[in-house]
Amino acid sequence: MSGEVLSAAGVCVEFATRRGDVAHALDGADVQLAPGEVLALVGESGSGKTTLARTLLGLERPARGEIRFGDRPLDYSMKGLRALRRRVQLVLQDPAGALNPRHTVYDSVAEGLRIHDLVEADPQGRTETELVAAALASAGLRPPETLFLRYPHELSGGQRQRVLIAGALAMGPELLVADEPVSSLDASIRGEILALLLRLRDELGLGVLVVTHDLGLAWNIADRVAVMYLGRVVESGPTEDVLARPQHPYTQALLSVVPEVERLEPVVLRGEIPDPTRIPDGCRFHPRCPALADGSAETAGVAEACRGTALPVLPANPVGHHVACHLANAQQAVAP
Repeated sequence: MSGEVLSAAGVCVEFATRRGDVAHALDGADVQLAPGEVLALVGESGSGKTTLARTLLGLERPARGEIRFGDRPLDYSMKGLRALRRRVQLVLQDPAGALNPRHTVYDSVAEGLRIHDLVEADPQGRTETELVAAALASAGLRPPETLFLRYPHELSGGQRQRVLIAGALAMGPELLVADEPVSSLDASIRGEILALLLRLRDELGLGVLVVTHDLGLAWNIADRVAVMYLGRVVESGPTEDVLARPQHPYTQALLSVVPEVERLEPVVLRGEIPDPTRIPDGCRFHPRCPALADGSAETAGVAEACRGTALPVLPANPVGHHVACHLANAQQAVAP
């Protein structure tokens, strides 16, 4: 592993609507992922998690900001993106939809090897069959040869997810981007897939970006957590710090409805995430913020700032616990 870091700095992604408005899917997002760590990107649907993951992979091009891999900006030429795909692989949410129903398991795993001519480049001189078998075995499908000629419809949901992971592993990547990797699986299978991702991190030194709305999942698998709301990271830091001591009211609300967390009173957020064509002034969370609704922000003297003063973009620095919240900042300022 080269140890190179995949990062986003001030990334903005915009889409034009049919009415001609501009939707800010990402509005200044900073994040970074290094080999050997698991980063959970969490938030409600519509918060920008998947858009950020796609942008890190070069599938979306930012209107502003920069994606870097190592010390170089991302090269959006065909050659540059081809090189990135070799080192950063995507594991999609729905294995049934991601796998070609007309391809056998063998062909699904071998596809990337053929596209990137990796058989001839293998330093150990292994054949395509040996590389496919090794990838399937690494993904927990043993003996791999028994699955070579099977089709996706003949597999269980967990097996299909493992085949997707095997296809990514066959490329010998440094980083995996897993978009809701267990959301379509039974609870009994979820633990197996999460354990597999952790094993791959430990044995192969892979970095894993897990996109999820499930903070319970993040608690069980992630080294760091980045909480997204309306196109921007609003709280980030080591998992233990963020999830055991959440500072942003949004993170607190998300955690309060996780079944494993019994110490927090459930918080029901009012309304939906605002229209990304009309991002609120001040703190982007303030129209739904429980601290404004119950008077806590007013008591702390930050209510007007919440409604009218924008907060800076949080740094992608993996060290420390960061939060974009006027109330949390005020509470930190008076803490002994």
